[in-house]
Amino acid sequence: MEKTNDLKETLLALEARVWDALVSGDSDADGALLTEDFIGVYPDGFAGKDAHTGQLDSGATVTEYRLSAVQVRAPGADCGLLIYRADYLRVGRTDWEVMLVSSLWEQRNEGWVNSFSQDTPLTGEGVP
Repeated sequence: MEKTNDLKETLLALEARVWDALVSGDSDADGALLTEDFIGVYPDGFAGKDAHTGQLDSGATVTEYRLSAVQVRAPGADCGLLIYRADYLRVGRTDWEVMLVSSLWEQRNEGWVNSFSQDTPLTGEGVP
């Protein structure tokens, strides 16, 4: 159980750095945490690393965020799946949004990097 807690703390700290990059508008910090073959699955479709970092071309996209309901799975020795709820406020908006996020982190030569993320808006609607 201690290994799982260590993995959870490590991945949560890394994930917070991704969110911090969205708050600061730092595409270099964002890109340093993503693999070259990163793929994101979002409500508007698939996105690679360039699209993820490109969203910061005009600066910050988020002003505040809170991560909660954090869970972790260790599907392999060199990877971890971080699952959590993200409440966030977009730049220029006053209404908070909520996403449920699954984020796959892999330990590669450059250290821990994010290779996959799926963001699902929390709508309150049931599964069809």
